[in-house]
Amino acid sequence: MAISCSFFLFMVFSMMDHHVGGENVCEELRCGGNGPAIRFPFRLKDMRQPDHCGFPGFTLSCTHSNQTLLELPTSVKLFVEMIDYTTQVIQLYDPNHCFPRELRGRNLSSSPFQSEILLDNYYDHHRGYGLFNCSETDHERNNTHRISCLSGPTHQVYALYFGDLLSELPISSCTKMYNIDGDVPEGAVRGDVNILRFKWSSPDCRRCERRGKNCRILKKNNSTDKSKTECFPRQRNHAKGASKKLVLIVIGAILGSFLLVLVVFAGYRVYRYDKVEKENQAKIKTFLEDYRNLKPTRYAYSDIRRITNEFADKLGQGAYGTVFKGKLSNEIYVAVKILNISKGNGEEFLNEVGTMGTIHHVNVVRLVGFCADGFRRALVYEFLSNNSLDKFISSADVKNQFLGWDKLQDIAIGIAKGIEYLHQGCDQRILHFDIKPHNILLDQNFNPKISDFGLAKLCSKDQSVVSMTTARGTMGYIAPEVFSRNFGNVTYKVDVYSFGMLLLEMVGGRKNVEVTTENISQVYFPEWIYNFLEKKEDLRVFIEDDGDALIAKKLSIVGLWCIQWHPMNRPSMKVAVQMLQGGDNLTMPPNPFASTNTTRTNARIPAMNVGQELEVIPESE
Repeated sequence: MAISCSFFLFMVFSMMDHHVGGENVCEELRCGGNGPAIRFPFRLKDMRQPDHCGFPGFTLSCTHSNQTLLELPTSVKLFVEMIDYTTQVIQLYDPNHCFPRELRGRNLSSSPFQSEILLDNYYDHHRGYGLFNCSETDHERNNTHRISCLSGPTHQVYALYFGDLLSELPISSCTKMYNIDGDVPEGAVRGDVNILRFKWSSPDCRRCERRGKNCRILKKNNSTDKSKTECFPRQRNHAKGASKKLVLIVIGAILGSFLLVLVVFAGYRVYRYDKVEKENQAKIKTFLEDYRNLKPTRYAYSDIRRITNEFADKLGQGAYGTVFKGKLSNEIYVAVKILNISKGNGEEFLNEVGTMGTIHHVNVVRLVGFCADGFRRALVYEFLSNNSLDKFISSADVKNQFLGWDKLQDIAIGIAKGIEYLHQGCDQRILHFDIKPHNILLDQNFNPKISDFGLAKLCSKDQSVVSMTTARGTMGYIAPEVFSRNFGNVTYKVDVYSFGMLLLEMVGGRKNVEVTTENISQVYFPEWIYNFLEKKEDLRVFIEDDGDALIAKKLSIVGLWCIQWHPMNRPSMKVAVQMLQGGDNLTMPPNPFASTNTTRTNARIPAMNVGQELEVIPESE
């Protein structure tokens, strides 16, 4: 339907343009809302205005900051402050406040303008100037001719009129730089003023301006003077004949009917959207009523704009929102996550605030505050300067990105302690459901902090199992029981599985063996690690000494224990922490892979103890 509507509108406007005759292509334009009005003899290039809308030499352009720019034929570029069409005067300025630099060696006489500046009630003209570069010791000798914007701590620049005595300067220590055209007033050359006024005499449109009409080149001009002008009304005459009226009436009727349908459809969509958003706001308002006494600060949306400096520094973007860098008044940097209005029904916001607002741990990102201002929702976190863990484990063979095995072990222990705290250290057990390197942030000392609780679930500590209607998490880190209950019920062990995959990724830097027809069955990286460890071979990763090899082996073994297929065979996070902090004599886990073509041809998936199945308990609201 959208394509049909777009095509219909295109055809309607094309017909209108055909019958109207394109008379509006030379309409008055501006660069930004406060820029000077631009009409004949001036025209804006790159604005779909043909050449006949302006006069040669009168072309303007708009800068990225919506400033109006005039480029003279001598390649001098100046900004336009004002255009007076009645007196035919254009007023220019230099944003760098240094006309002598802009006018270096230029001859303005070739432009269609004649410069003038009003100083002490008269127009000051000279024959030209010479600029001289003199040493610093001569600074006090002739300060009246000094050009401050070109002078510096080690040299002084002076301007002399042609014909003046050069004895006014110490010639022995001065060097001629360049000349400036005599049409430039003295004040502009010396840098005392930053305004140039130019007049133009041809084409002459003053008569039209005084009569309140537009001006253009005389269409039937057979003389040699191609600058003769004629006036025409600023309001177009719509009475072009009966046929044109009929066409416009038909088009108006069709367009009106179509727009009526669009308005009805848009009104319905707005009504539905407003109704859903009001329900979401009511839910969030109820939640915030209960949340009033908790610690994080509630910010207004105006505070969010101030903290982020109008969203100037974008850090990243995800499925549920965009993250910007901000700064509080006490010089503390924060990361501000602006949630998308169109995503979700407020669950992401409730999960993040409700979960992170009540927990405090050195390995969990701290929620500083939040914003719930109408449709606008934002979360304010502490800022971590080293970004996420995935930036440093993308390749273990790139030495300048490799953190070292001791630091990787510390990071693994920190992550494990953070997950253990979520499982056992809070009033309610928190299941994160999205443990992965991208959600592990690193501070300036590379200490890990778990972030992004948008998929988290809360349950009581005596609740062993939660029910789920849809899979949660990121492919590659999701435990098998989330997809199929044949492997067991969903428990806190789903986070243990994700942590195990993260450990193996830290060891191998996502570097699988090369895929060939001979080893295609070994591409699954965790199984590749298991086969190497079982054959007591060194892992083919970045190893410098025996100590590094022991750490890599320890992380691998703990990771393989954590990714056992059946939840009952995985350790708790408390046990995983003990294994990481303990000695290096860890036992190999059972083979968790069902491969038939690799070196583990006789491997079997460990059987699950059916007698230990748990009753499914509904997840906490």
